[in-house]
Amino acid sequence: QVQLVESGGGLVQAGGSLRLSCAASGRTVSLYTMGWFRQAPGKEREFVAAINWIGGNTNYADSVKGRFTISRDNAKNTVYLQMISLKPEDTAVYYCAGNPVGPNWTIPTYNYWGQGTQVTVSS
Repeated sequence: QVQLVESGGGLVQAGGSLRLSCAASGRTVSLYTMGWFRQAPGKEREFVAAINWIGGNTNYADSVKGRFTISRDNAKNTVYLQMISLKPEDTAVYYCAGNPVGPNWTIPTYNYWGQGTQVTVSS
């Protein structure tokens, strides 16, 4: 099993920045792809970004391209989401996820999930 713990959320003004962290523990050697998703009130959980744990290949939702950057530190078993130029529509609970069930990284059917961290962007 793998445990994921997110941190770094908070309240920020529009145009500001935040960096989210996702620390993995447990059987981390089994991890191959990590993703970030978000869910706003009344909306479905949506894909934000994903990264291949070994090769570092990345994928982003169109809505965050150029503003968000996903990265990983293999030695620390941690994945990051650097967010800049934040907008009120980025407000959501952000979830870290590990190992998609199928080949599509953008579908929120991953084996492991964190508890989420709230990001609120004020206008």
